[in-house]
Amino acid sequence: MLRKPHTAGELLAGHPYQPWTAEVSGGESRWPATLAVIAAIVIQYVLPDKLLPGPRYLLPGLEAVLLLPLVIANPRRLDHDSRDMRWLSIILIGVVNAANAVSLVLLVRYLLHGGKTDGRTLIYAAIGVWLTNIIVFALWFWEIDRGGPIARARPNSPLPGFLFPQMITTGVSPVSWAPTFLDYLYVAFTNATAFSPTDTMPLTRPAKMLMLAESLTSLGTIVIVGARAVNILS
Repeated sequence: MLRKPHTAGELLAGHPYQPWTAEVSGGESRWPATLAVIAAIVIQYVLPDKLLPGPRYLLPGLEAVLLLPLVIANPRRLDHDSRDMRWLSIILIGVVNAANAVSLVLLVRYLLHGGKTDGRTLIYAAIGVWLTNIIVFALWFWEIDRGGPIARARPNSPLPGFLFPQMITTGVSPVSWAPTFLDYLYVAFTNATAFSPTDTMPLTRPAKMLMLAESLTSLGTIVIVGARAVNILS
């Protein structure tokens, strides 16, 4: 009985073109993802008090504390494999995601119960929640696809969860091409605006469920909050 391949290298062994098998490299830059997390922390910190699940400094402070050891462990490039650090990264993303979800629930609840507020303040808050939604799902995509950014830089990385155009179009990218955080940020942005995949297709159930959750959150933010804000301003 033939064993089912578990890595991209096993699946494409012997093929002349291996689009999603990255060569060993110096690792992906840490800074795009770090700056995205910092942006999410700042956005959450400046949200109105009524949209915060606790004291203003509580969750942003916790997120900053979780981010600090990740930056210290890999200050410039993600080139050290550490199970503890990966779990810490997943916990950080989960905390940012949970905080943003609570802010969205509080915002919708506030509107449905007839809360009065300045229309511009509401729009700014909704934009902040929407932008954080894009950031957090970009981080999820980046962290789960093919075992994360460190595993993607290795020849025998797991099979992909997302199918990028560079993986199936010969001659448009190096054989060693691998997506970086900015590629996942683009996927998250287009999914949040189009409510569906654009040029990058989800292949696995976790990838599909994450895209579904992001689209649902984005749709709720735009339709419910946007409509109420327009009504306040009119």
